[in-house]
Amino acid sequence: MRKVKRSSRLVEMTQYLLSQPYAIISLTTFAERYQSAKSSISEDLAIIKEVFEEQGLGQLQTIAGAAGGVIYMPAMSKTTALEKIQTICSELEQPERVLPGGYLYMTDMLGQPSLIADLGRMFATAFAGRKIDVVMTVETKGISLAYATAACLNIPVVIVRRDNKVTEGSAVSINYVSGSTKRIQTMSLARRALKEQANVLIIDDFMKAGGTIRGMMDLLLEFKASVAGVGVFVESGEIDQEERLFEDYISLAKLTAVDMKTKQSTVIPGNYFN
Repeated sequence: MRKVKRSSRLVEMTQYLLSQPYAIISLTTFAERYQSAKSSISEDLAIIKEVFEEQGLGQLQTIAGAAGGVIYMPAMSKTTALEKIQTICSELEQPERVLPGGYLYMTDMLGQPSLIADLGRMFATAFAGRKIDVVMTVETKGISLAYATAACLNIPVVIVRRDNKVTEGSAVSINYVSGSTKRIQTMSLARRALKEQANVLIIDDFMKAGGTIRGMMDLLLEFKASVAGVGVFVESGEIDQEERLFEDYISLAKLTAVDMKTKQSTVIPGNYFN
């Protein structure tokens, strides 16, 4: 690559780091890419590191040793995250979003790229530092959340199906009891989709009693996999904690009350902000 001005180099290096989260990038890579001395590259990285931290965009960590370099870890400050969630909560409280059964219509919001990117960064920040190999979700509405989170962590996504697809080969299927409806349902995961003993982060869009997530946990046992964490966009506060099928999870928003007659609902920031 031809030698570029420092200002241009800073912009390109920043973009390169943003597109390669949690990947170790050696100084040699940048030095050869921009035909610059490693000392100059180190100075540029120090500037980028300072800006990332000041703007709450994440951390740029230096890895020592012959195989070292720098690694970018995306993050969002609690203050910024809370401001964004409060805006989201207000949007979710619109009367026309109230659905039968105490659910909220969220499909349109889960289709907004900028909002999904913010939620994914929040989850990535919440679970930073944990050893995670894949992000898992169940079809369908949680898929965009899972991909946004995985993009920040730079790891694959595994999607649990409601039924086995011929195109996915042999699969493991289990029956589970829906926590809210108490109905027996089935979920399936292709054997090739997940390696044994993987560390899995489960992401879902909405949780009442947690039957679907409990089902995914049980499914992971068939793969000898471990649950590295559970993140939900919105949890229902109408479920007593004793009725919850598991305890350890992080929620970004909480639906605390729904009046079906008046179509009024109350949504507050989730336990991540406690």
